[in-house]
Amino acid sequence: MFTEDHPSLCTSANSLELAIQRAQQKLLSLQHNDGYWVFELEADCTIPAEYIMLMHYLDDIDSQLQEKFAVYLRARQSKDGSYPLFYGGIGDISCSVKVYYALKMAGDDINAVHMKNLRNYIIAQGGAAKANVFTRIALAIFEQVPWRAAPFIPVEIMLLPKWFPFHIDKVSYWSRTVMIPLFILCTLEAKAKNPLKIDILELFITHPDKEQHYFPERGLLNKSFLFLDYIGRKSRCLVTKKMHLCAIEKASDWFTERLNGEDGLGAIFPAMVNAYQAMLLLGLPKDHPQVVTARKAIDKLLVIKDNEAYCQPCLSPVWDTGLSLLALQEADLANTKNSRKRAYNWLKDKQLSSEAGDWRIHRPNLKGGGWAFQYENPHYPDVDDTAVIAFAMASSELEDMNESIHQATRWIIGMQDKDGGYGAFDVDNTCYYLNEIPFADHGALLDPPTADVSARCVMLIAKVAQNHKEYLPAFDRCITYLRNQQEENGSWFGRWGSNYIYGTWSVLIALEQTDIAKSDPLYTQAVAWLKSIQQLDGGWGEDNQSYFDKSLSGKFHSSTAHQSSWAILALIAAGEVNSMAVKKGINYLLSQQNSAGLWSSPYHNAPGFPRVFYLKYHGYDKFFPLWALAKYHNELNNQ
Repeated sequence: MFTEDHPSLCTSANSLELAIQRAQQKLLSLQHNDGYWVFELEADCTIPAEYIMLMHYLDDIDSQLQEKFAVYLRARQSKDGSYPLFYGGIGDISCSVKVYYALKMAGDDINAVHMKNLRNYIIAQGGAAKANVFTRIALAIFEQVPWRAAPFIPVEIMLLPKWFPFHIDKVSYWSRTVMIPLFILCTLEAKAKNPLKIDILELFITHPDKEQHYFPERGLLNKSFLFLDYIGRKSRCLVTKKMHLCAIEKASDWFTERLNGEDGLGAIFPAMVNAYQAMLLLGLPKDHPQVVTARKAIDKLLVIKDNEAYCQPCLSPVWDTGLSLLALQEADLANTKNSRKRAYNWLKDKQLSSEAGDWRIHRPNLKGGGWAFQYENPHYPDVDDTAVIAFAMASSELEDMNESIHQATRWIIGMQDKDGGYGAFDVDNTCYYLNEIPFADHGALLDPPTADVSARCVMLIAKVAQNHKEYLPAFDRCITYLRNQQEENGSWFGRWGSNYIYGTWSVLIALEQTDIAKSDPLYTQAVAWLKSIQQLDGGWGEDNQSYFDKSLSGKFHSSTAHQSSWAILALIAAGEVNSMAVKKGINYLLSQQNSAGLWSSPYHNAPGFPRVFYLKYHGYDKFFPLWALAKYHNELNNQ
């Protein structure tokens, strides 16, 4: 255990500077020739399994690629036979069902040990009938369950008026892009070619045709929606052919407008696949330019290595570039100038202005100015990315940044929610009752305001508001929002990073840009919490299980470099640079740096959707520790 006078706490300036130099050089070496950084973005095994299923849906099977996917999947099975949603997590039945089906498609013997163990886990959970809605829709497409196992989501939803309780504009961007082509697939009851006629009846306790419990009730509101689902199915006969064709055309037009070239619909894998399949189902030939481009968008997500392969959920160049720049600016403004100029030139070309975007539905008179998360995604600029990039520009000490900075800031202020907070893509996307519809058993249909995104907006506005007093009302409302979001233990929830450590880091580095006193409870309560959860090795770690169990906030069986970096940066922002907690944290990071100048961790470090979908940003162990070490070094030198 560390003590106040433990000799290992006497970090030498040389070792600190050497660690910073090595990490900086390595990060610079990973910059793309065009100026940006992009790192792998890995999810759980669901998407790799779905890619194999896509090949069998189309009867377009690349045997060598399929085997590489299978190698990837086999290597990630848990000891109990299951597949979790994040590394080291508990098993998830939906992911496990898809992996089993994919491996069986790839030729794995169902009597092999890994397949037996996986099947036993699924049966113990109640069988494949207990999988989530998205899995049951996939199984219906492969004719493994009847279509009544899927929710009633007819394409005629596209014809509903805006005042109706469910309207496509009331759900989040990712939900819209996934659902609208899915309406077509479900309404027309798409059928996979499934050339090898692979079935998984052995995963069901009750035969799928006789199963009566595909939709367990989750409360009174959900029960009401289930009743409406029943009424909708029974009244299907009232839909005229004209209405049906009109709805299909409207859905097709909607996603066609947003196909987004080789970056794909919404630039996210599930939406891309649904759009690709919908276009084929509607009769477009495989060699149609839109179909060809849509397939290229999917395959750009592949990570193919010598022995294994997987598919990323999306690509993250803008986010990776913004955070890399913040780390480098903390490390060495002078000697990274040329590299940073190239990065900012690339980013300037990616800033959106007059492009069409779904956010304009609620803000039609607001001028653009945001950045998307991916290479291209003009319909869906990201508030979080925009705040990070504009703040990095404002901190860059480079010329010709003001126009981009203030264009972005004005757009962000215009995207503020009624309660003062910020969502990631949409304004006031808070129809929470929609999370109770049968389709939304994942509980991630909406894009409400969150503390981490809101904090980034505060960070930017505080940085640039000195000569722009018109920005201050939005700033004040957002500070009030953050006060209201602070947890009783002093932390903040992390919607887009794992978890309370991420949320708390997000808020404290934002508050550092303000004139709020370090004695304010916003700081003091957060500092007390961060110190209370520091691990014996000096680092910090938090399990993604904290999204299921709040009592696990800030707790994990081991420290991680990225979470330790967040905690260190947060404590320094709160004025704790000379504290023992920060010194211990710095020593932990120094001890974990490898010979390449980097850090590594197997753990997923962010949710796509809390409790449902998790991500591993491969860049987090490359730029966050550099940022933390450099910040510590600079603060000591400035005393």
